[in-house]
Amino acid sequence: MRVLTLIASLCLAAACGGGGSSSAAPPSPSPASTQINEIQGTGASSPMEGQTVTVTGIVTGDFQENDSDDRRNLGGFYLQDAPPDIDLQTSDGVFVFDGTDPATDIDAGDLVEVTGTVAEYFGETQINATSVRIVGIGAVVARPLSLPFNTTTINSDGDPIADLERYEGMLVELLGTLTVSGHHNLGRFGTVILSQGGRLTQFTNSNAPDVAGYAAHEQMNARRSIILDDGLRVQNPTTIHYLDAGAAANYSIRSGDTLDGVVGVLRYSRGSGGSGDETWRLMPTVDPQFTAVNPRPGAPAIGGALRVASFNVLNFFTTIDAGQPSCGPQSNQSCRGADSSAEFSRQLEKTVTALTMLDADIIGVMELENNASDSLRVLVDAMNARTGTSDYAWVDTGTIHNDVIKTGFIYRSSRVSTVSEFALLDRSVDSRFNDARNRPALAQSFALDASGAVLTVAVNHLKSKGSTCDADGDPNLADGQGNCNITRTNAAIALADWLATDPTGSGHADVLIIGDLNAYAEEDPLTTFASAGFTNLLESRTHPYSFVFDAQAGALDHALVSATLAPQVVETIEWHINADEPRVLDYNLDNGRDPNLFDGATPFRASDHDPVVIGIDLTN
Repeated sequence: MRVLTLIASLCLAAACGGGGSSSAAPPSPSPASTQINEIQGTGASSPMEGQTVTVTGIVTGDFQENDSDDRRNLGGFYLQDAPPDIDLQTSDGVFVFDGTDPATDIDAGDLVEVTGTVAEYFGETQINATSVRIVGIGAVVARPLSLPFNTTTINSDGDPIADLERYEGMLVELLGTLTVSGHHNLGRFGTVILSQGGRLTQFTNSNAPDVAGYAAHEQMNARRSIILDDGLRVQNPTTIHYLDAGAAANYSIRSGDTLDGVVGVLRYSRGSGGSGDETWRLMPTVDPQFTAVNPRPGAPAIGGALRVASFNVLNFFTTIDAGQPSCGPQSNQSCRGADSSAEFSRQLEKTVTALTMLDADIIGVMELENNASDSLRVLVDAMNARTGTSDYAWVDTGTIHNDVIKTGFIYRSSRVSTVSEFALLDRSVDSRFNDARNRPALAQSFALDASGAVLTVAVNHLKSKGSTCDADGDPNLADGQGNCNITRTNAAIALADWLATDPTGSGHADVLIIGDLNAYAEEDPLTTFASAGFTNLLESRTHPYSFVFDAQAGALDHALVSATLAPQVVETIEWHINADEPRVLDYNLDNGRDPNLFDGATPFRASDHDPVVIGIDLTN
């Protein structure tokens, strides 16, 4: 049941004596006093909005500013009815806003009388206090809640969220083990997304596209998850509360880690001054401690005489993004990547750390600045300097079409050699391949020097789900595949047909497709490749993923092999150095970020995509 139990004595501040075993009853509410549940009502907003009220209750969460606790600053505190009412549809808690310089310093457990005006702030009912008076002490037992929650509702953004209105402002304990599913806004808003029943995953990573199934998936995700907030209303806080909040030495939070029995106050808010997502947030009253169950991996260790890797390096641009449209083949597009020379140095260092630790003979790279050679040359030069060799080289394609980014190849020249010329797939080769949306596919054949065996690798970066293709008659069908599915599927059909023609003239049938296909494992582009005879090497892995979007893990980066190559593959892994890591650890220095959070000697958060690594015993 929802009713909270009063477990400690309530006494008038003037009447409490020390050492006695008896306790006085709380003062009777004055005729003008209002119960908190009356203010909350049964709807999303207060039926008393704009009215002046006087309430008496117990402080369950101290979030005042300019007090001794600088870890929790929301400009007020949470108050709860004592004793609670018996209406299960109304909340017994409310937030009291008392400004940045409160006249009365309160603590959790204080019994206080508050007078103020009822207001709604980003959907949260609160009292804007004009008077706060401590009149006693008391305590409240946290209301136990279990996920998944029973029902959902729709927020003002049109997204499903759990329906927890009857607990707004109340002290709760989330029972059981919750899993970290996302922390995209950890650095900006201090938030972590927790979920019940393990991590949240993308629907089409393990399910065929389906409108009804996807809608049910979204509803269940809303019921299974909640935001853990840092209890601060500032953005980009100096201290990031949950980054190292673990029991293990040198802990750094990763998706997949867990948390048990967290206690706090439920708040409905956009968070951090109204800039975040509108949903329910747990504001901890006791600092939580995470358990590391998804430790950072070491360098990839897989078998095979030949190692191939696929790596989206997240906008590696040698041109500094100074705000002017000076990038792209015509120098008229917006630049991406580092915003200063200091950021570029950090980006280069961490990217090279990851690339060299891959220890791959062939690396297909995505999101390189589309210039003649600088983006690849700078990486290769730094890799050779790091390893103290001249092993690494790149395939010199020059600029590729007119997108601001391109794909490319880095290879170890002491182990493999290029065979003939590279080849490009664009609309001039096959009209089904829309190169205004997809980056042209780049194919190159390589020979393993030790044996002379030849492999053709095609690196790809298909159209993202982020922007629409409605103008092309390719809408989002709400079946889980997102925007531009037809565009990606047609590109996959064209790519499979093109590779069947041996576009590099290698004379060998062994083909490996790698890259960021921007499609999850059960989506149409992947089933298209399967129909064409290609095997998805990630199918044998349990819950494969290389990317986390909207706190849901899924595989966007893939490795697919022709029928002749499949028996020669020894092992395939995703190297989880990026998707599980907070982006606050990347090279950026924006928003006053602490530069000491960065460690260029480790590969973690070198990008937002995890590399895919394939070990092959190439014999043909």
